[in-house]
Amino acid sequence: MQFKHPELLYALFLLIIPILVHLFQLRKFQNTPFTNVKFLKEVTLQTRKSSQLKKWLVLSSRLLALACIIFAFAQPFIASESALKTDKETVIYLDNSFSLQVKGNKGELLKRVTQELFENPNLPEVSSWFTNTFSYKNSEKENFKNRILETEYSANQFSLEEVLLKAENLFSKNKSSEKNLIWISDFQGQEKFPDVSNKNIKISTVQLKPTDKKNISVDSISIASVSSDAISLKVQLTNYGIPLENIPVSLFNEEILVAKTSVDFSTSSTVTAPFEIRSNTAFNGRVSIIDQGLLFDNDLYFNTNKGTKIKVLSVNEADASYLHKIFTQDEFDFVSQPLKLLDFNLILEQNTILLNELVNIPISLQTALTSFAENGGTLVIIPSEKAELTSYNQLFKSLNLGVFSQKVEQEKQITTIHFSHPIYQHVFDSQVTNFQYPKVNSFYPLSGNHIKVLSYQDGDGFLMQNKTSYLFTSSIKTENSNFKNSPLVVPTLYSIATNSLPLPNLYFNIGEENYFAVAVQLPQDHILKLKSTEVDFIPLQKNTSNKVTITTTDMPSKAGIYGVFDKELEIEKVSYNYSRKESDLRYLNAATWLGTENYNTINSLFEKVAQNDNIRNLWKWFVIFALLFLVIEMFLLKILK
Repeated sequence: MQFKHPELLYALFLLIIPILVHLFQLRKFQNTPFTNVKFLKEVTLQTRKSSQLKKWLVLSSRLLALACIIFAFAQPFIASESALKTDKETVIYLDNSFSLQVKGNKGELLKRVTQELFENPNLPEVSSWFTNTFSYKNSEKENFKNRILETEYSANQFSLEEVLLKAENLFSKNKSSEKNLIWISDFQGQEKFPDVSNKNIKISTVQLKPTDKKNISVDSISIASVSSDAISLKVQLTNYGIPLENIPVSLFNEEILVAKTSVDFSTSSTVTAPFEIRSNTAFNGRVSIIDQGLLFDNDLYFNTNKGTKIKVLSVNEADASYLHKIFTQDEFDFVSQPLKLLDFNLILEQNTILLNELVNIPISLQTALTSFAENGGTLVIIPSEKAELTSYNQLFKSLNLGVFSQKVEQEKQITTIHFSHPIYQHVFDSQVTNFQYPKVNSFYPLSGNHIKVLSYQDGDGFLMQNKTSYLFTSSIKTENSNFKNSPLVVPTLYSIATNSLPLPNLYFNIGEENYFAVAVQLPQDHILKLKSTEVDFIPLQKNTSNKVTITTTDMPSKAGIYGVFDKELEIEKVSYNYSRKESDLRYLNAATWLGTENYNTINSLFEKVAQNDNIRNLWKWFVIFALLFLVIEMFLLKILK
């Protein structure tokens, strides 16, 4: 028991006054003679004994009454050490990540906990609070209630260390104040609990627990292969629950269902679903499943933009008319220039460069081509019958293409097509073996390790590949070969060129630092925007002479397909999806976190907080006891004989 005014307890010393009054009776007694002295002595003795008992009882009740009055004025109370502290701070962290979409006993975890917080009568009058998306400092109870129900799910999920750091920033720098962190989360993840023994913070946790931990996630989508008319897609899905069979997977183009398949998780938790879409066309795709677990990972957005023209440059010292028939203007931006009139400024702008039977490759061209290939450009080399091997081998050395030996005059047939090579995938319906084989009359033996695309009958390579460079080992002039007239020339050169312009990313993940380039030339005062039906924003961007590089991080915050706009003109589209790291419903056990107190419910936590902050005033009881002892005194004086 403690006192609000303990200095008043010194008044207890005044209780000595009635004690003295009772001990030293100041009355004078008058002697009266009686005849029967023996009788008077007996009466006096009996009267004195009863009177003495009555006086002690009166004295006790009077002392107790006065003491209770003094205690009442001192205002006694009972309180915990926490309740006595005047400087107390409360910070509440509410986890609103996507993992709280799962169902608990009374519905979705996040919606239920926000309702319980809104209805709780024991909330502190002033508190700071934050989620994964926003924070408020020193918010009053009514403001807290007005905003808590507006809490939406967030793609952002703080780590345990990040939550502690954020909470510490919301507390004041006052070292003497009591700091209380209320942590409400499902504690989803596999990281270890941090050590909080050195923290000047009292941490109370409420772990929200789902009733069902089953979930199926559409994890990713990637390009399996590309042909002139189709793009093969591979969709990966993961099951985080019991084995399931025949789970439908749908592919939409905007809101139109274009394909549907099913997957089987009976033997594996991770499976793939194949889909195919047309190439060189715009496709605003969405892969969707129906799952009652988490909802955010049921849809995966992606898109392909209408193919831009592939830039192809042919540097010639031989006839290039057949190339105009292959690289048509509807798909290619084809430029053909003789070596003597070559514009070197065009080289770095190209996707594919073809050296069409040059006798000599100048040093300046070698340098430009090396830089072009190192930056990912596709280089196709067709040697001349009269090639100066020194200049060729100098270029080959910088590109790690091996070495040409002296030309060999020998007829060879080109008999082997390596159908597994990417440029021939989806070109042939079947592996053709009975066509009219093209031939060469002379060739250059090539040393080094390369990937064979076309081979001679003896196994030596006719068309070789190393990284992004393709090398023919023979001239294909009509005088030396009939390759130009064979059915192989068109799919070979066409596929090499189409593979030289990689498709842009099908999608990006929200919350990561993403880069992509838009092939557009903007006026000086123009800025690109990203727009959807619900939101538009200006991303970080860098404008150069022939492209705009866009960087996105926290924005956008919602998954979907966004248009890239120059004012009101849409240039292309880009897709964003939520990270799938929260799809795996595995949890830590907050009860094992050392240095913290764990509660099962919101109500039990705040009831405990209210009890710790409660101060029980006792002065009323002492007033009642004082009145009671006064009544007892009156009883002793007037009634008791």
